[in-house]
Amino acid sequence: MAKTDSTPAMSVVVVTPDSYATIEIAMKYLRAQSVREQLEIVIVAPSAEATNADESQLKPFHSFQVVEIGEVDTMGVANAAGARVSRAPVLVFVEEHSYPHPGWAEALIGAHREPWAAVGPVVTNANGDSLVGWADFIVGYGPWLAPSRAGVRDFLPGHNSSYKRELLLQYGPDLDSMLESETILHADLRREGHELYLEPAARISHLNFEKPSVWIRAQYYSGRAFAAPRSGHWSLMRRLLYILGGPLIPFVRLKRAFDEVRASKGPGVPSRWVWPVLLVGLGVSAAGEMIGYALGAGDAIEQRCNLEFHRVWHLNEGNSPPD
Repeated sequence: MAKTDSTPAMSVVVVTPDSYATIEIAMKYLRAQSVREQLEIVIVAPSAEATNADESQLKPFHSFQVVEIGEVDTMGVANAAGARVSRAPVLVFVEEHSYPHPGWAEALIGAHREPWAAVGPVVTNANGDSLVGWADFIVGYGPWLAPSRAGVRDFLPGHNSSYKRELLLQYGPDLDSMLESETILHADLRREGHELYLEPAARISHLNFEKPSVWIRAQYYSGRAFAAPRSGHWSLMRRLLYILGGPLIPFVRLKRAFDEVRASKGPGVPSRWVWPVLLVGLGVSAAGEMIGYALGAGDAIEQRCNLEFHRVWHLNEGNSPPD
Protein backbone atom coordinates (compact mmCIF):
# COMPACT_ATOMS: atom_id res chain seq x y z
CA MET A 1 0.00 0.00 0.00
CA ALA A 2 1.22 3.49 -0.82
CA LYS A 3 -0.35 6.66 0.51
CA THR A 4 0.36 10.35 0.89
CA ASP A 5 -0.80 12.52 3.77
CA SER A 6 -3.29 14.45 1.63
CA THR A 7 -6.74 13.22 0.60
CA PRO A 8 -7.24 12.16 -3.03
CA ALA A 9 -10.04 13.80 -5.03
CA MET A 10 -11.39 10.49 -6.33
CA SER A 11 -10.81 6.79 -5.65
CA VAL A 12 -10.85 4.43 -8.64
CA VAL A 13 -11.87 0.85 -7.83
CA VAL A 14 -10.58 -1.75 -10.30
CA VAL A 15 -11.12 -5.51 -9.82
CA THR A 16 -8.90 -8.34 -11.05
CA PRO A 17 -9.68 -12.03 -10.48
CA ASP A 18 -6.01 -12.96 -10.73
CA SER A 19 -3.10 -10.65 -11.56
CA TYR A 20 -2.18 -7.10 -12.48
CA ALA A 21 -1.76 -8.20 -16.10
CA THR A 22 -5.56 -8.52 -16.40
CA ILE A 23 -6.10 -4.81 -15.64
CA GLU A 24 -2.96 -3.50 -17.33
CA ILE A 25 -4.71 -2.00 -20.37
CA ALA A 26 -7.29 -0.19 -18.21
CA MET A 27 -4.47 1.10 -16.00
CA LYS A 28 -2.75 2.54 -19.05
CA TYR A 29 -5.85 4.65 -19.74
CA LEU A 30 -6.03 5.72 -16.10
CA ARG A 31 -2.41 6.90 -16.22
CA ALA A 32 -3.37 9.09 -19.20
CA GLN A 33 -5.89 11.07 -17.10
CA SER A 34 -5.36 14.82 -16.94
CA VAL A 35 -5.69 14.73 -13.13
CA ARG A 36 -4.03 11.39 -12.40
CA GLU A 37 -2.13 12.88 -9.46
CA GLN A 38 -5.50 13.38 -7.73
CA LEU A 39 -6.57 9.73 -8.08
CA GLU A 40 -6.30 6.93 -5.55
CA ILE A 41 -6.17 3.52 -7.24
CA VAL A 42 -7.86 0.71 -5.29
CA ILE A 43 -7.07 -2.69 -6.78
CA VAL A 44 -9.35 -5.46 -5.51
CA ALA A 45 -7.78 -8.89 -5.96
CA PRO A 46 -7.56 -12.40 -4.47
CA SER A 47 -4.23 -11.54 -2.85
CA ALA A 48 -1.55 -8.87 -3.07
CA GLU A 49 1.16 -11.46 -3.71
CA ALA A 50 -0.69 -13.09 -6.61
CA THR A 51 -1.60 -9.69 -8.05
CA ASN A 52 2.06 -8.78 -8.41
CA ALA A 53 1.21 -5.13 -9.04
CA ASP A 54 3.76 -3.14 -11.02
CA GLU A 55 4.44 -0.30 -8.61
CA SER A 56 6.35 1.68 -11.24
CA GLN A 57 3.07 1.97 -13.20
CA LEU A 58 1.21 3.11 -10.07
CA LYS A 59 3.61 5.84 -8.93
CA PRO A 60 2.08 8.59 -11.12
CA PHE A 61 -1.13 8.44 -9.09
CA HIS A 62 -1.88 10.19 -5.81
CA SER A 63 -1.78 6.83 -4.03
CA PHE A 64 -2.76 3.20 -4.40
CA GLN A 65 -3.68 0.16 -2.36
CA VAL A 66 -4.45 -3.51 -2.96
CA VAL A 67 -7.46 -5.04 -1.20
CA GLU A 68 -7.27 -8.80 -0.66
CA ILE A 69 -10.64 -10.61 -0.72
CA GLY A 70 -9.81 -14.17 -1.72
CA GLU A 71 -11.59 -15.65 -4.73
CA VAL A 72 -13.46 -13.05 -6.80
CA ASP A 73 -16.82 -14.70 -7.50
CA THR A 74 -19.21 -11.72 -7.57
CA MET A 75 -18.64 -8.18 -8.79
CA GLY A 76 -20.88 -6.73 -6.09
CA VAL A 77 -18.77 -8.12 -3.26
CA ALA A 78 -15.52 -7.09 -4.95
CA ASN A 79 -16.62 -3.54 -5.73
CA ALA A 80 -18.09 -3.09 -2.24
CA ALA A 81 -14.80 -4.19 -0.69
CA GLY A 82 -12.99 -1.53 -2.69
CA ALA A 83 -15.55 1.12 -1.79
CA ARG A 84 -15.21 0.46 1.95
CA VAL A 85 -11.45 1.09 2.04
CA SER A 86 -11.36 3.98 -0.45
CA ARG A 87 -10.27 7.33 1.00
CA ALA A 88 -11.64 9.94 -1.40
CA PRO A 89 -15.05 11.62 -1.02
CA VAL A 90 -15.87 10.44 -4.56
CA LEU A 91 -15.32 6.93 -5.85
CA VAL A 92 -15.74 5.41 -9.27
CA PHE A 93 -15.80 1.83 -10.53
CA VAL A 94 -13.86 0.90 -13.67
CA GLU A 95 -14.06 -2.49 -15.36
CA GLU A 96 -10.88 -4.03 -16.71
CA HIS A 97 -12.43 -3.86 -20.21
CA SER A 98 -13.45 -0.18 -19.94
CA TYR A 99 -11.08 2.49 -21.17
CA PRO A 100 -11.56 6.07 -19.87
CA HIS A 101 -10.74 8.95 -22.20
CA PRO A 102 -8.16 11.48 -20.88
CA GLY A 103 -10.61 14.06 -19.46
CA TRP A 104 -12.89 11.46 -17.84
CA ALA A 105 -11.65 11.77 -14.25
CA GLU A 106 -11.49 15.57 -14.30
CA ALA A 107 -15.07 15.76 -15.59
CA LEU A 108 -16.41 13.38 -12.92
CA ILE A 109 -14.62 15.23 -10.11
CA GLY A 110 -15.98 18.53 -11.38
CA ALA A 111 -19.54 17.23 -11.65
CA HIS A 112 -19.44 15.92 -8.08
CA ARG A 113 -19.03 19.48 -6.80
CA GLU A 114 -22.75 19.59 -7.40
CA PRO A 115 -25.13 17.64 -5.11
CA TRP A 116 -25.53 14.64 -7.46
CA ALA A 117 -25.46 11.31 -5.64
CA ALA A 118 -23.96 9.62 -8.69
CA VAL A 119 -22.40 10.82 -11.94
CA GLY A 120 -22.03 8.60 -14.99
CA PRO A 121 -20.04 8.87 -18.23
CA VAL A 122 -21.22 8.59 -21.79
CA VAL A 123 -20.00 5.44 -23.51
CA THR A 124 -18.55 4.58 -26.92
CA ASN A 125 -18.30 1.14 -28.48
CA ALA A 126 -14.79 -0.35 -28.65
CA ASN A 127 -16.06 -3.15 -30.97
CA GLY A 128 -17.33 -0.99 -33.81
CA ASP A 129 -16.88 -3.64 -36.51
CA SER A 130 -18.77 -6.51 -34.82
CA LEU A 131 -22.53 -7.17 -35.06
CA VAL A 132 -22.55 -9.12 -31.79
CA GLY A 133 -20.31 -6.49 -30.22
CA TRP A 134 -22.80 -3.81 -31.19
CA ALA A 135 -25.74 -5.86 -29.91
CA ASP A 136 -23.97 -6.45 -26.60
CA PHE A 137 -23.09 -2.76 -26.36
CA ILE A 138 -26.67 -1.63 -26.98
CA VAL A 139 -28.03 -4.04 -24.34
CA GLY A 140 -25.63 -2.78 -21.71
CA TYR A 141 -24.96 0.86 -22.61
CA GLY A 142 -27.45 2.02 -25.26
CA PRO A 143 -29.06 4.66 -23.01
CA TRP A 144 -25.70 6.42 -22.60
CA LEU A 145 -24.31 6.08 -26.11
CA ALA A 146 -22.09 9.07 -26.91
CA PRO A 147 -22.87 11.84 -27.63
CA SER A 148 -25.79 11.66 -25.19
CA ARG A 149 -27.01 14.91 -23.67
CA ALA A 150 -26.11 16.02 -20.14
CA GLY A 151 -28.75 15.91 -17.47
CA VAL A 152 -30.52 14.09 -14.67
CA ARG A 153 -31.20 10.43 -15.49
CA ASP A 154 -33.08 7.58 -13.85
CA PHE A 155 -30.15 5.20 -14.34
CA LEU A 156 -26.42 5.40 -15.13
CA PRO A 157 -23.90 2.96 -16.66
CA GLY A 158 -23.48 -0.04 -14.36
CA HIS A 159 -19.99 -0.91 -13.05
CA ASN A 160 -18.62 2.30 -14.60
CA SER A 161 -20.22 5.18 -12.68
CA SER A 162 -19.07 7.37 -9.80
CA TYR A 163 -20.69 8.01 -6.41
CA LYS A 164 -20.35 10.12 -3.32
CA ARG A 165 -18.68 7.62 -1.02
CA GLU A 166 -20.65 8.48 2.12
CA LEU A 167 -23.93 7.61 0.40
CA LEU A 168 -22.72 4.18 -0.63
CA LEU A 169 -21.36 3.36 2.81
CA GLN A 170 -24.76 4.05 4.35
CA TYR A 171 -25.94 0.75 2.85
CA GLY A 172 -23.67 -1.19 5.21
CA PRO A 173 -23.67 -4.94 4.48
CA ASP A 174 -26.38 -4.46 1.82
CA LEU A 175 -23.89 -2.64 -0.39
CA ASP A 176 -22.63 -5.96 -1.80
CA SER A 177 -26.00 -6.84 -3.30
CA MET A 178 -26.77 -3.25 -4.32
CA LEU A 179 -23.60 -3.13 -6.44
CA GLU A 180 -24.37 -6.47 -8.08
CA SER A 181 -27.15 -4.89 -10.11
CA GLU A 182 -26.77 -1.12 -10.01
CA THR A 183 -30.19 -0.45 -11.52
CA ILE A 184 -31.56 -1.51 -8.13
CA LEU A 185 -29.12 0.82 -6.35
CA HIS A 186 -30.04 3.72 -8.64
CA ALA A 187 -33.75 3.16 -8.09
CA ASP A 188 -33.20 3.16 -4.33
CA LEU A 189 -31.13 6.36 -4.43
CA ARG A 190 -33.93 8.06 -6.36
CA ARG A 191 -36.53 6.84 -3.87
CA GLU A 192 -34.46 8.52 -1.17
CA GLY A 193 -34.65 11.82 -3.02
CA HIS A 194 -31.19 11.79 -4.62
CA GLU A 195 -30.46 12.67 -8.26
CA LEU A 196 -28.24 10.91 -10.80
CA TYR A 197 -26.42 12.91 -13.48
CA LEU A 198 -24.97 11.99 -16.88
CA GLU A 199 -21.82 13.99 -17.71
CA PRO A 200 -20.91 13.92 -21.44
CA ALA A 201 -17.45 15.38 -20.77
CA ALA A 202 -16.66 12.09 -19.02
CA ARG A 203 -16.33 9.42 -21.71
CA ILE A 204 -15.28 5.78 -21.75
CA SER A 205 -14.91 3.11 -24.43
CA HIS A 206 -16.36 -0.29 -23.53
CA LEU A 207 -15.12 -3.62 -24.92
CA ASN A 208 -18.00 -6.03 -25.54
CA PHE A 209 -18.50 -9.72 -26.26
CA GLU A 210 -18.11 -10.74 -29.90
CA LYS A 211 -18.45 -14.54 -29.81
CA PRO A 212 -22.17 -15.42 -30.09
CA SER A 213 -22.04 -18.45 -27.78
CA VAL A 214 -20.43 -16.44 -24.97
CA TRP A 215 -22.75 -13.49 -25.45
CA ILE A 216 -25.85 -15.69 -25.30
CA ARG A 217 -24.68 -17.22 -22.02
CA ALA A 218 -23.95 -13.77 -20.61
CA GLN A 219 -27.45 -12.57 -21.53
CA TYR A 220 -29.09 -15.52 -19.80
CA TYR A 221 -27.05 -15.12 -16.62
CA SER A 222 -27.59 -11.35 -16.59
CA GLY A 223 -31.36 -11.72 -16.92
CA ARG A 224 -31.56 -14.26 -14.12
CA ALA A 225 -29.16 -12.36 -11.85
CA PHE A 226 -31.21 -9.18 -12.35
CA ALA A 227 -34.63 -10.74 -11.72
CA ALA A 228 -33.83 -12.55 -8.48
CA PRO A 229 -32.91 -9.55 -6.27
CA ARG A 230 -35.45 -7.34 -8.00
CA SER A 231 -38.29 -9.66 -7.02
CA GLY A 232 -36.96 -10.61 -3.60
CA HIS A 233 -39.85 -8.96 -1.72
CA TRP A 234 -42.59 -9.45 -4.31
CA SER A 235 -45.80 -11.33 -3.70
CA LEU A 236 -46.42 -14.63 -5.50
CA MET A 237 -49.07 -12.95 -7.66
CA ARG A 238 -46.68 -10.24 -8.83
CA ARG A 239 -44.05 -12.85 -9.70
CA LEU A 240 -46.61 -14.78 -11.74
CA LEU A 241 -47.62 -11.64 -13.64
CA TYR A 242 -44.00 -10.94 -14.61
CA ILE A 243 -43.40 -14.56 -15.60
CA LEU A 244 -46.51 -14.59 -17.82
CA GLY A 245 -45.55 -11.25 -19.33
CA GLY A 246 -41.99 -12.39 -20.00
CA PRO A 247 -42.45 -13.10 -23.74
CA LEU A 248 -43.27 -9.42 -24.30
CA ILE A 249 -40.08 -8.17 -22.65
CA PRO A 250 -37.77 -8.58 -25.70
CA PHE A 251 -40.04 -6.50 -27.94
CA VAL A 252 -40.48 -3.75 -25.35
CA ARG A 253 -36.72 -3.60 -24.80
CA LEU A 254 -35.99 -3.65 -28.54
CA LYS A 255 -38.22 -0.65 -29.14
CA ARG A 256 -36.65 1.17 -26.21
CA ALA A 257 -33.13 0.38 -27.46
CA PHE A 258 -33.95 1.65 -30.94
CA ASP A 259 -35.28 4.91 -29.52
CA GLU A 260 -32.21 5.30 -27.26
CA VAL A 261 -29.74 4.89 -30.12
CA ARG A 262 -31.70 7.34 -32.28
CA ALA A 263 -31.91 9.86 -29.42
CA SER A 264 -28.13 9.84 -28.91
CA LYS A 265 -27.69 11.85 -32.15
CA GLY A 266 -24.58 9.77 -32.81
CA PRO A 267 -23.58 7.93 -36.01
CA GLY A 268 -25.88 5.01 -35.16
CA VAL A 269 -25.24 1.32 -35.69
CA PRO A 270 -23.32 0.22 -38.79
CA SER A 271 -25.89 -2.31 -40.04
CA ARG A 272 -29.61 -2.94 -39.73
CA TRP A 273 -28.73 -6.60 -39.02
CA VAL A 274 -27.73 -5.56 -35.51
CA TRP A 275 -31.40 -5.37 -34.56
CA PRO A 276 -32.39 -9.01 -35.23
CA VAL A 277 -29.20 -10.13 -33.46
CA LEU A 278 -30.17 -7.91 -30.55
CA LEU A 279 -33.68 -9.37 -30.46
CA VAL A 280 -32.24 -12.88 -30.06
CA GLY A 281 -30.12 -11.75 -27.12
CA LEU A 282 -33.05 -9.95 -25.53
CA GLY A 283 -35.13 -13.11 -25.86
CA VAL A 284 -32.50 -15.14 -24.03
CA SER A 285 -32.22 -12.45 -21.36
CA ALA A 286 -36.01 -12.49 -20.91
CA ALA A 287 -35.92 -16.28 -20.47
CA GLY A 288 -33.32 -15.77 -17.75
CA GLU A 289 -35.53 -13.17 -16.12
CA MET A 290 -38.55 -15.49 -16.06
CA ILE A 291 -36.50 -18.28 -14.50
CA GLY A 292 -35.07 -15.79 -12.00
CA TYR A 293 -38.55 -14.67 -10.96
CA ALA A 294 -39.64 -18.29 -10.58
CA LEU A 295 -36.58 -20.02 -9.12
CA GLY A 296 -34.17 -17.33 -7.95
CA ALA A 297 -30.63 -16.57 -9.11
CA GLY A 298 -29.14 -20.04 -8.79
CA ASP A 299 -25.47 -19.72 -9.75
CA ALA A 300 -26.13 -16.98 -12.32
CA ILE A 301 -24.28 -14.26 -10.38
CA GLU A 302 -21.12 -16.35 -10.13
CA GLN A 303 -21.33 -17.50 -13.74
CA ARG A 304 -21.82 -13.94 -14.95
CA CYS A 305 -18.82 -12.81 -12.91
CA ASN A 306 -16.66 -15.48 -14.57
CA LEU A 307 -17.52 -14.00 -17.96
CA GLU A 308 -16.94 -10.38 -16.92
CA PHE A 309 -13.16 -10.60 -17.05
CA HIS A 310 -10.69 -11.27 -19.87
CA ARG A 311 -12.91 -9.85 -22.60
CA VAL A 312 -9.97 -10.17 -24.99
CA TRP A 313 -10.59 -13.94 -24.86
CA HIS A 314 -14.09 -13.39 -26.24
CA LEU A 315 -13.16 -11.33 -29.30
CA ASN A 316 -13.30 -12.70 -32.82
CA GLU A 317 -10.08 -14.06 -34.25
CA GLY A 318 -7.77 -11.29 -35.38
CA ASN A 319 -9.43 -8.58 -33.27
CA SER A 320 -7.72 -6.89 -30.34
CA PRO A 321 -8.60 -4.27 -27.71
CA PRO A 322 -7.66 -0.60 -28.22
CA ASP A 323 -3.99 0.25 -27.69
